[in-house]
Amino acid sequence: MTISEKRAEKRAEKRIEREEAEAGFRLNQIKPVTNAVFNVMFVLLSFICIFPFIFVLMISISSEESIRNIGYALIPQSFSSAAYEFLWNERDMIIQSLLVSIEVTVLGTVIGVLLTTMMGYVLSRPQYRLRGFMQWVVFIPMIFTGGMVANYVVIANILGLSDTIWCLVLPLAVSSWNVTISKTFFRQTIPDSIIESAKIDGASQLTIFARIVVPISKPVFATVALFLTFGYWNDWLQAALYITKDNLRGLQPLLNTMMGQLDYLANNPTAGLSLQQYRNQMPSESVRMAIAAIIVVPIACAYPFFQKYFISGLTVGAVKG
Repeated sequence: MTISEKRAEKRAEKRIEREEAEAGFRLNQIKPVTNAVFNVMFVLLSFICIFPFIFVLMISISSEESIRNIGYALIPQSFSSAAYEFLWNERDMIIQSLLVSIEVTVLGTVIGVLLTTMMGYVLSRPQYRLRGFMQWVVFIPMIFTGGMVANYVVIANILGLSDTIWCLVLPLAVSSWNVTISKTFFRQTIPDSIIESAKIDGASQLTIFARIVVPISKPVFATVALFLTFGYWNDWLQAALYITKDNLRGLQPLLNTMMGQLDYLANNPTAGLSLQQYRNQMPSESVRMAIAAIIVVPIACAYPFFQKYFISGLTVGAVKG
C-alpha cells in the first residue's frame, strides 16, 4: 500500500468517525422547543423554591402597622428594621441559641457520618456473616417505629439523657435511609479485589476503611453529611421533648416557642425596660419572620460546598447508558 493510499484510508476513517459523532449528537440533541419548555420549567421550580424565603424576608422588614393594615404582603405599605433591632437587643439569647444549634449540628453530623458509613461499609461486604440479619435490623425501622412514647422512655428514663446535649444528638445520628445509601455506594464502588488485596498485605478492617475506602468515597460522605446537617439544624422536636433548660435551646426551638407563645420573650426583658414597655415595643409578627430568615441563611450558605458531591451521591445505583 502506497503512502497516498494510507493517507486516503486515514481520511476515510476520520470522516466515518466524524459522521458517527454527528449522528450521535443529532440523536441526543434536544429540540429548541423542548429545550425552551425545560428552561421555563426549571425557572418556575426555582422560583417556587426561592419565593417563600423572599416572602419571609419581606415580612421581616415590614412595619407592624403595615402588617396590621394589609396583613402579610410581598410589598408592604412601609418598611421597618424594628424586628432586627429587637433581635439585636436580644443578641445574648440569640447568640446562645445559635451556639447550641451549631454545636449540636457539628457534633451530630460528625458522629452520624462515622456511624452511618461504618455500618454501610460492613453491610456492603458479602463476607460478613450476620449481613442478612443486620440488613433486616436496618430495614425494619424504615417501615415500623416504636413511636414517640417508646423513644421518650428509652432516652429520658432508661438512658437518662434529658437536659443534656446528647439527647439532641444521639436520636438523629443514624437513620436506615442513610445506611442504605452508604451500603449501596460501597457495594457498587469498592471492588472486592481491592479489599482482598489489602487483607493479603496484612491490613486490618479499620485500616482498609480509613486508608482505602474513605479517600474514594467522598460523594457518599458528603451526601450523608448534608442530610444530617439539614436534619440537626432544622430539628426542634428533640428539644421540645427532652430539654427544659433555656441554655440548651437552639434557634429552632426558640422559634417554635415564639410561634406558640410570644410571651416567652415578653416575660424576659433584658434591655432594662419595664415589662409593659417591653411588650409595647416588641414587633411580634416581624420578629418571627426575622428569626426564620436568620435560621435559613447559614444552612443555605453551607449547601454550595456539598453540591458537587451531593449530586454524585444521589446518583448511586443509576443505570449508565
